Parts: sequence; C-alpha cells; structure tokens
Amino acid sequence: MSVTIQRTSAEENPSANVSKASRKKIQSSKSGRWLWFWVGMSGIAMVSATAGALLAVSLTSNLQQAQLSPQEEAVFDGDRISGSGLRFSQLTRPVNILLMGMSVLPPDVQNPPAETKNLSYQPQVNSFDGLSDVMLLIKFDPETKKIIMLSIPRDTRTEIEGHGIKKINFANVEGGPALTAKTVSNLLNGVAIDRYIRINVLGVAKLIDALGGVTVYVPKDMKYQDESQHLYINLKAGKQHLNGDQALQLLRFRHDALGDIGRIQRQQMVLRALMDQSLNPATVTQLPKVLDVVKENIDTNLAVEELLALVGFGVRTNRSNMQMLMVPGRFSEKGEFDASYWLPNKDGIAKLMAKHYGVESTQAQEQQTVEPGSLRVAIQDSTGSDRTNLRPLIRSLEKAGYRNVFVAKAWGEPLDVTHIVAQQGDGNSAEVVRQTLGFGEVRVESTGNIGSDVSIQVGKDWLQQKALLEKSTQP
Repeated sequence: MSVTIQRTSAEENPSANVSKASRKKIQSSKSGRWLWFWVGMSGIAMVSATAGALLAVSLTSNLQQAQLSPQEEAVFDGDRISGSGLRFSQLTRPVNILLMGMSVLPPDVQNPPAETKNLSYQPQVNSFDGLSDVMLLIKFDPETKKIIMLSIPRDTRTEIEGHGIKKINFANVEGGPALTAKTVSNLLNGVAIDRYIRINVLGVAKLIDALGGVTVYVPKDMKYQDESQHLYINLKAGKQHLNGDQALQLLRFRHDALGDIGRIQRQQMVLRALMDQSLNPATVTQLPKVLDVVKENIDTNLAVEELLALVGFGVRTNRSNMQMLMVPGRFSEKGEFDASYWLPNKDGIAKLMAKHYGVESTQAQEQQTVEPGSLRVAIQDSTGSDRTNLRPLIRSLEKAGYRNVFVAKAWGEPLDVTHIVAQQGDGNSAEVVRQTLGFGEVRVESTGNIGSDVSIQVGKDWLQQKALLEKSTQP
C-alpha cells in the first residue's frame, strides 16, 4: 500500500516496475474481464448519458487496496447486489455498506514515510491502518426506495472479538475492515454487512473539491488549533460555500459540549447537503473524474458495477426517503470508567434495527406509535424571536397530550419551513406531531436535541401560523 503525506506530491506509479510482458498480460486479463461492459456501453448510453459516463469508471478503476484473507472475505455477504448484462447498474436487493472515515498519523502505520520523521508535527498520512474516526452503516433498499444512514459514535463502548471491551474505532487497528464489520454486526444485533468502504481523511477533502465544494450552514463560529497535527480550524457561522479543506474543518471539529455527538450531527448536515447538490445526473456524469482524483484514498470490496448500481439508486431516491440515524445511548459519567465512552442502549438498538434494518430480536417489540404523554419534545427556535412567541406552540402541544415539552438551545440556521426531527428514528411519532401542529416537514435524522425523541426546529412558517391563529381569535 502506498503511503503519502498531506500536501505532498503523488507517489511514483508502482506499475512502472512491472515488465512490458507482465503489463500486456494484465491488460489482456482486464480487457477480457470487462469486455461485456464494452458490449453494453452503446446501448446504455442511448438509455442514459449518466450510465454511459459511469461505465467508463469500470474500465479504469480498481478501488480495493486491502488484501483480505478468505476468512476475512467470508465476514461480508458475497452475493451479487447488482443486475447482469445491460442491467448491471441496477440494484437488485437491499444492501448494507459499512463506511469508515480514516484519520491516520505516522505512529499508526508500521513503516511511516521517512519524510515524516524530521517534522515537528504529525501529518495525516494516506493509509487505512489507523482509527476509524467516522463510522456509518448505510442501507440502500430498492424495496422501500430508501437510503438509511446509521452513525456509530467512534467512542462507542463495545466488545471487540479477541481484544476485550474497547472503543469501537479501535477495531480497524487490530483487524482492519473485517474485524470492524464483525464488531459492528455484533453491536447491532447481528445485522448483515455486505460490503465496506474506507476513505482516508485526505480523500474526503479531495472528494469535496472534485464535487465543486459544498454549500452548508456553519452553526457557530469554530476556532481550534492543534500544533501537534498542524490542525487549524477557523470557520465563521453562517451559510457559505466551503472548499474541501474548510469542509474538513467543519467535519473534524469536536471541541464543544457535545463532543463527538455534535460532530456526528454536523457530519449528517454535510452529508445531506452533499447529496442534495451532488446526486443528480449532471454531477454523476463526472464520477470517472472524481474517482480518478480520490481513488488512492479509497479502499473498498465493492465491484465497480456494484458501485455504479449504488450511485444510480442514489440518483433516483427521493430526498425525503433519505434518513439519518444514530446509535442510541448516553455519555458515560465522570469516573464511571477509565475513559469517556458512548454507552449504547440495547433496547433502543433492538427497536431501531427491527424498524429500519429488518433485524428482529427478542428485545425488539412491535413498533407502535408512542403515546404523546411519554414523548420528550424539544423546541429549538430558529427565527430569533422572543421566547414568548413559542408559548402558543407549547400550549397547542400540551392540549394535544404532550406533557414533556421543553425549550432547548436555539437552532442556528434560519429556517423557512419548520423541521420536525425524529431524533431517535421514530418517524411515525414525528408525523403525528406534524399533523397536530398543521405545518412543518418531518425529517428522520439525528440533528435535534439529543435528549429528545422529537425536536421541533421552529421556522418562519410558525410565525405565519401564529399570526393566523391570533387573527382568528380576535373579536
């Protein structure tokens, strides 16, 4: 595996050392392997310019860098997930992808680059051997036409087979993607994991730059520096277009009251923004160019035609059917353990996995809409109005039977439409809240108040609703 350093030039192409005869043999083998792609290319292009552009990727890219043993390969479900022939870009069954974002420093690798030894700081290196700072289990489901993303906090306390109880992000250090997948599956009630993707932190910045940056609302001023890693974060609050380096600053910032959980919320915001602007035919046609930029920073056991099927499914998926969840749990208390952890809630995991991933267990109960009186409803104002403007909203909820309603920290991004956030993944209860209020839109994601079941991020539509209510009650 080649190892590069942040802000250094690309490594010399290893294939230069291969003999001409060997190269011809390899090229001949690859040509035979992908011959049927060429056969179908003209037909696919006539049906969809997007698919035609994606097809070129299969002929130029090899994205797997890790060498898995047969035992490690067996951890993943090897059954085909895409069609055959001219239907190769169609997803044929639900598939679970484990996505890992790698932050790797020189001490994490056995043979760190020589040029890192004389530096006064530890640079990020292009490797996949370190801690998995970001972990997402993504379900692509052609049956329900949904994409579900489950964030797994890096500090989740769990058992890693053969290594005892540790933080879950340590699994990659000890056993790479296979042990990480096995650990995640054990945590999540035995959910099947079909494929994995690892992307180095250096690749994230390149990916966002290749996509033209991302427009997102930075929720607050963020300033932090770590001289030991040459990490400098300096962002101002507000809606803005971020380049790769700036987006990475937003994604890596975790120095506030919520720590890694706050970072997960910002990751979900950036992911939604990237999907909104990038998963369209015009952008997807640039995928060959994008992959060429980032392929040295990606390791995956997805076949290229499988990747095309996933991208194609993403393009066709309605944004309202993209749901973002988080492993339910709580922060460990000071002195409770020898380190700080995210302590997973087993009952919450059982319900979440049964509802969204089809994993039944003895702990999972039949999913029903929760009674209003037992729901924790947080109200987060985004309009900058006086808190007294929220009183009629609170009264209407209490009148409908919601007894545990509280005002939480304001939502930083000004909203035109109120977001009713299903913080714990219970979209049914969030929809009942929306029907009770008569306005807003439901979002199944984990960007609300972490102590709530449903968070109401109040937008300008509430001010309009309030004015109508006041007008209707005038003599």
